[in-house]
Amino acid sequence: MNRSSRERDDESEADEELKVEDPQHSPKSSSWKNMYPFKSFRNYYTRQQSFSISRIGSGRVLSHGCIIHPENWWYVAWTHFILIWAVYSSSFTPLEFAFFRGLPEKFFLLDIAGQFAFLIDIVLCFFVGYRDPHSYCLVHNPNLIAIRYLKSRFLVDLIGCLPWDAIYKACGRKELVRYMLWIRLSRALRVTEFFEKLEKDIRINYLFTRIVKLFVVELYCTHTAACIFYYLATTLPPSEEGYTWIGSLRMGDYSYTNFREIDLWTRYITALYFAVVTMATVGYGEIHAVNTREMIFVMMYVSLDMILGAYLLGNMAALIVKGSRTESNYTDAAALRDLPLAIRAKISNKLYEPYVREIPLFRGCSNEFLKKVATRVHEEFFLPGEVIIEGGSIGDQLYFLCDGKLGRESDVRNKILESAIALQIEKHESELAMRLNCAANDGDLNRIQHLVEAGADPNKMDYNGQSALHRAASKGYEDIIQFLVQKQVQINPRDHFGRTPLFEAIKNGHDRAASLLVRAGASLSIDDAGNCFCKAVARKDLDFLKRLLANGINPNSKNYDLRTPLHLAASEGLYSESTLLLDAGASVFATDRWGRTPIDEARIGGNRDLLKLLEDAKVTQMSEFSCCYERSQEQLTRRKCTVFPGFPWDHRDGRSLGVVLWVPETIEQLIKTAKEQLSFHGGSCLLSENGGKILDMSIILDDQKLFLASDEMHMST
Repeated sequence: MNRSSRERDDESEADEELKVEDPQHSPKSSSWKNMYPFKSFRNYYTRQQSFSISRIGSGRVLSHGCIIHPENWWYVAWTHFILIWAVYSSSFTPLEFAFFRGLPEKFFLLDIAGQFAFLIDIVLCFFVGYRDPHSYCLVHNPNLIAIRYLKSRFLVDLIGCLPWDAIYKACGRKELVRYMLWIRLSRALRVTEFFEKLEKDIRINYLFTRIVKLFVVELYCTHTAACIFYYLATTLPPSEEGYTWIGSLRMGDYSYTNFREIDLWTRYITALYFAVVTMATVGYGEIHAVNTREMIFVMMYVSLDMILGAYLLGNMAALIVKGSRTESNYTDAAALRDLPLAIRAKISNKLYEPYVREIPLFRGCSNEFLKKVATRVHEEFFLPGEVIIEGGSIGDQLYFLCDGKLGRESDVRNKILESAIALQIEKHESELAMRLNCAANDGDLNRIQHLVEAGADPNKMDYNGQSALHRAASKGYEDIIQFLVQKQVQINPRDHFGRTPLFEAIKNGHDRAASLLVRAGASLSIDDAGNCFCKAVARKDLDFLKRLLANGINPNSKNYDLRTPLHLAASEGLYSESTLLLDAGASVFATDRWGRTPIDEARIGGNRDLLKLLEDAKVTQMSEFSCCYERSQEQLTRRKCTVFPGFPWDHRDGRSLGVVLWVPETIEQLIKTAKEQLSFHGGSCLLSENGGKILDMSIILDDQKLFLASDEMHMST
């Protein structure tokens, strides 16, 4: 009722706005004027006696004169009529520009009729009222209406109504005159305004209106592009028309060589096919551009097509998403909200009251209370394993189980909780380790002590695999090293680069810190000692070399090219480094992957002093090698024997103690040594077990038993 009354009030206000009072005529005498169809043209014959009344307070403007109301049904019919001509003009203009050089008679008369209709519309636009955009009041003032129209599109409408085909023929068929036809495309704005009104009209499906609008936009763009494609082909000289997209076109057995002789419909469909295929593809289908002008236009057309395609796809996607969202939002709850309160209460009682009565909490309650509770109940569904409420959280709702099972614990929940706790603990430990490493890097012993007491693991590695001992050793903090050693941290942990704390201390020149680590049991082990040595030699870091050698690193370690540090020192002419390496036992006979020795490298480098040093070292190492070889041979051929005092036959029953001796080079040395060890001064010769006298050392076998006796006693016997 309220809506209908408001509508009647609005209609009455609209009538009041259009109503113009004439004090010279009574209502009875002017009633025939109100029955006149053109109700808006009131008091047409009394314009000289008109007057206007303005009430600013009410926001209405009443104007006397021949002003047309924009919602008058005669004018609405006229706008629909002129809309048809706007559709025809905006569609025919590209066709006229491309396919006609002067309109035929039937099209010329139709064009004149259309332009005459638009001229009438221009005249009517000076008498159509409009709504003020701020106050939304209807403006009747002819001056304001005329100024508004003159400032907007009067000039464009007037130029579009000129007979450009006749002007083109009168100017000697100059091509530039024909370009003025494109001004008539401004009439397409009337079609756009028409679609905007349809979108706002609740009586028409919005989705259908939008889809039709998008389809018309795409069709009009391809239509205009097809006309421009054909125009580009017809503006070349006749001798070059074969070098166009349509002049060179051949589809099957059909050729378009003389395309001007083909009927208009076939030419237009071919151009439209070219435009549609170019829009739907990348621009190079079975019909494609041939000359430079066509290529430039195709590039521009495809670039604009990407924007148009994004616009069309975006709008279609938005429409589909909006439709699905609207459908999904239309649930049972939304349907219930549209019902009256009494009906909703009855539905809720019917659905939920039986469940409410079965709840032990509400036993003994009145029916009115149960019905009131039933109206407040709403359903909720939970998936298996879903947590409804967590322990310790504050509940703001009451849940009643209607169907299904409810458990207090969940294995999945426990596993998730365990993993979350483990992750949190790991994160906390990593954070403590990071703080511990930072404190060790800064030399803050007090903070390290507090962190260790708080539970920080001093063996925990950071992202580089370094522990607090690595950081303290690299900085040379002896007090921190002693504290960590007392906490029994790992002495030889390796980081991601294979470096130990002892290596960090040696590398950075902290000898006292290195000594502390060595006393604690640290050992220097380098995975790639050859590369480390060679880099130190290349840097000429003599101190670092001394520390490496002092900690037992093999000076003959090789890098990826099988080169030793002595190779690199010899090739670079580093005399001090070479001397240090030779003193540490570096070999001058080591060969690299090319078979070169350090002497060869020194010879190539041309350093005479270094070459002499290496040659002398070669002689020394060769002599040491020969002595070692002889000693090894002696050790391999060395024999021992057991010497007893007296004759062999004197000790068959009960022998005295003998002595085991190494077999020397001469018999005299063996006899002398045996006499000293046995304290037997009467011996002068050695006898075998058979009583034979030993005259040559070479006949003594290993582990042979010998007897020391006097020569006179042996002869008498």
